[in-house]
Amino acid sequence: MKIVVTSLFVQDQDKALAFYTEKLGFIKKHDVPVGEYRWITLVSPEEQGGTELLLEPNNHPAARDYQQKIFADGIPATMFGVADINQEYQRLVDSGLRFTMEPTRMGDVTIAVFDDTCGNLIQMIQN
Repeated sequence: MKIVVTSLFVQDQDKALAFYTEKLGFIKKHDVPVGEYRWITLVSPEEQGGTELLLEPNNHPAARDYQQKIFADGIPATMFGVADINQEYQRLVDSGLRFTMEPTRMGDVTIAVFDDTCGNLIQMIQN
């Protein structure tokens, strides 16, 4: 068994698609109409056959509440791995992203947290 798709609640699918492809560099794999929303998945350019990230609308009240509460408490919704966190941090800061945590060493890893502008905090990690 392996993870093939993981979901991330977003406030606006179009805004999230633009952010995750244009700012972070993910590649759109699927964009299929499903009722009033779409099945939008993204993949890493480094692993195009790897796990897909589903940009899931937060239209259900429980999803919206969950997203708002973990954001308010400073809890990242997911984590992305990077090879050079300082380089990636600077690239993203230069592109206008707001970080809630600069790269910080914690044991064997370094982490940073940024606001994805779509209702989530995202953690980056370098092993």
